[in-house]
Amino acid sequence: MSLKDKIAVVTGAASGIGAAVAQKLAQAGAMVIVADVQADKGETRAATLRDAGFKARFVRVDMTDARSIVEFADAVQSQFGTPDVLVNGAGWGTTHPFWEGTPELWDRIIGLNFIGPMRLTKAFLPPMIQRASGKIVNIASDAGRVGSLGETVYSGAKGGLIAFTKSLAREVARYQISVNCVCPGPTDTPLMAAVPEKVTEALKKAIPFRRLGKPDEVADAVLFFAGDSASYVTGQVLSVSGGLTMAG
Repeated sequence: MSLKDKIAVVTGAASGIGAAVAQKLAQAGAMVIVADVQADKGETRAATLRDAGFKARFVRVDMTDARSIVEFADAVQSQFGTPDVLVNGAGWGTTHPFWEGTPELWDRIIGLNFIGPMRLTKAFLPPMIQRASGKIVNIASDAGRVGSLGETVYSGAKGGLIAFTKSLAREVARYQISVNCVCPGPTDTPLMAAVPEKVTEALKKAIPFRRLGKPDEVADAVLFFAGDSASYVTGQVLSVSGGLTMAG
């Protein structure tokens, strides 16, 4: 699959699944905008891609800050042009009973996982519509499809992102813009590393493949939606969970 001469924006690209997505898109030939709130890690990730012979630049963005998102979109537009591919990959959550959460924590989780992707998508949509082309890939979670113990607000935010994907796909299909969603199951990322070992082992036993997913495996699904192989695919939700969530 070739993304030669394409411009791809990947949020949350400094580590984990986002970093794997940035690598896959760069390997396919895209100029990748590594977007993350962590400047040091983001710069390092972009430099690593360039050192490997790929095209990449880092631009900082805080997906919980409306002004930062607008400034980021303006910087990308002025320096690189309208993205051909937008991957809303930034995400974060914590595990605890719902009643122990605070409104401040809820705002952060919803802002990063739902409101931020909506704001960034809106910032890039007008030029995509004017050009009559574009690929938008949202990375949600199977927690948003089937729920997740101790992740109620996170699940709600990711569920909102899934519904947003489907509805937006209907609105922009007439402009030849596709909008799809990848839902990872338990994946071997820095976020998963913070989960207690006994919980991780229980998850492995529940997954038919008996292991956690790899960031590269999620990235492969994103690459499919970003390329010409998915030219007639929109409004779809693809679970990458090792069979953990087969229904729904």
